[in-house]
Amino acid sequence: MHNVNVDSPETEGVLALGDAILACLTERPMTGYELAKTFDSSIGFFWKANHQQIYRELTRLRDRGYIQGCEVVQSGKPNKLVYTLTSEGRAALRHWAARPSSPASIKDDLLVRLYALDCVDIDPLRADLMARLEYHRDRFSRYERILNKRFPQGTASPADTGKLLGLRIGLRYERTVAEWCEEALDTLSAVANGTSVTPINGTQREINR
Repeated sequence: MHNVNVDSPETEGVLALGDAILACLTERPMTGYELAKTFDSSIGFFWKANHQQIYRELTRLRDRGYIQGCEVVQSGKPNKLVYTLTSEGRAALRHWAARPSSPASIKDDLLVRLYALDCVDIDPLRADLMARLEYHRDRFSRYERILNKRFPQGTASPADTGKLLGLRIGLRYERTVAEWCEEALDTLSAVANGTSVTPINGTQREINR
């Protein structure tokens, strides 16, 4: 059985869009539109794809025999095409999921700019950090709403345990990054005043400017 990962099949554990779509379809059969909405509200927190990419990938998966489309007749509106996993698709997903995962690496231009803090303007960095702070606060709130709506008791069935774990790490990540943004904003404000001290491991260090 070949790995469904069409972008880099030689890389163990690497997630391709096809793998993410197959994972979504384990929940229930979906139309392309429903898959796109699912990406927007759940799995898209961990793997980004726009609607056009999803529709293109659905065609590839169908050509490979990993999914099949069934046309559903609708009264008063266009028929819809509902996709389901085939046995080959489930086998491909299991094959991919059995491979070792690759830890995510940070690739962030903001951190590179902070690295060269003494050679760049602080005001644009502060504005960027404010935008990041609002972004991560919003994401945290969205995770919280989903968690409270879908798992109000904080527990999940065996089939949904992975989704609950994903929400929990999402909450922790967004909260941690938001707290770091606040810390970075406080530090840059102090640096801009020319008399700042930066906490490092519970101690403070004078910053010379």
